Amino acid sequence: MSESAPLRLIFAGTPEFAAIHLDALLAAGEHEVVAVYSQPDRPAGRGKKLQASPVKQRAVAAGIPVYQPNNFRDAADREQLAALNADLMVVVAYGLILPRAVLDTPRLGCINVHASLLPRWRGAAPIQRAIASGDSETGVTIMQMDEGLDTGAMLLKSHCAIADDDTAASLHDKLAALGGPALNEALQRLAAGNIVGEVQDDSLSCYAAKIEKAEGAIDWKLHAAELARRVRAFNPFPGCYSELDGERVKVWNASADTAASADSGAEPGTIVSADGDGIVVCCGHGSLRLTELQLPGARRLAARDILNARAALFAPGARFQHDD
Repeated sequence: MSESAPLRLIFAGTPEFAAIHLDALLAAGEHEVVAVYSQPDRPAGRGKKLQASPVKQRAVAAGIPVYQPNNFRDAADREQLAALNADLMVVVAYGLILPRAVLDTPRLGCINVHASLLPRWRGAAPIQRAIASGDSETGVTIMQMDEGLDTGAMLLKSHCAIADDDTAASLHDKLAALGGPALNEALQRLAAGNIVGEVQDDSLSCYAAKIEKAEGAIDWKLHAAELARRVRAFNPFPGCYSELDGERVKVWNASADTAASADSGAEPGTIVSADGDGIVVCCGHGSLRLTELQLPGARRLAARDILNARAALFAPGARFQHDD
C-alpha cells in the first residue's frame, strides 16, 4: 500500500474519551471512517430517557452509519461487520470484549488506544490507578489487539507527566488530547507499512481494576499522602466520602499536610483544626487538609465557605466515622 492510500476504518467506542479520538480522526481527514460501533443507548438523567453515547452522537452528526450490537455472538452482526470491507478497526473504550472472529475480520485487524504506558495498568481504570498509586508519568499506548486483556503488541506510545494536582478528570482530558495525534500518527505509519509492534513484557504488567463505589469511603488510618492521592484519583467518580455526625461529607480536594503535627495524639479521623485554609484531619500517619467539600443536597464548596455555614459540624475534636 502506498503512503497516500487512505484506509477504510471502522471506529468502535462509547464514552467522551473515545469521542475525542473520533473527532481527531475526522479532523485529520486522512482516512475514511465507513462505520461506527457503539454501546446501545442507555437510560440516563432524572427521566431515565434513552440517551445515545457521545461517540454515537458524533457519528450521527457526521453522517456516519452507526451499529449497536449487544455483542458479536449473533452471526448476523459478524456478517454485517465483514460486509463493511474495512482495512482496520480502531477501538477506544468500546466496552465490549471482541472475540477472535471480530479481531480477524478487518484486513489489518484491530488496534486499540489505551490510557496508560503498557504493560503498566492493563484493565478498565488505568487513569485512576496511576494517580492513586503515585505514578509520576503515564501516557497512551496504541496497540494491536489480541484476545488478551490489553496484552497486544505495542505500536506507539505517547508520554504524559502526572502533575501533583491532577485529578482523574484533568488527567483524562490530557490523555484524550494526547491520544488523538498518537492515533493519527500510528494510522499514517500503518498505511505506509513502516510500523512494527513491540511485544509486551508481562513481568512488568499490573492490573487496573474497575473502580467500585465503595472505594470512595475514606479509611482515616491510611497515610495522609495515600488519601490525598485517592481523593484526586476518585474525582469525579465515585468521589471520596466519610460520615461526620450522621452526615455524609464528600471530599473533592485535599492535600497531605506536612505542617500539621502527626504526633498530636488524636485518633485517626479527628479534626485537629479548621480555618479558611482548610479542615485538617488526623490520619494514620500525618494529616489531611480538606479544601473542597460537599454536604448532602448542597453544592461543592471551598473549606472557608462551608465553615461560614456549618462551622459547628467541623469543630476541632469532632471525629469522622472510623473503624476501630
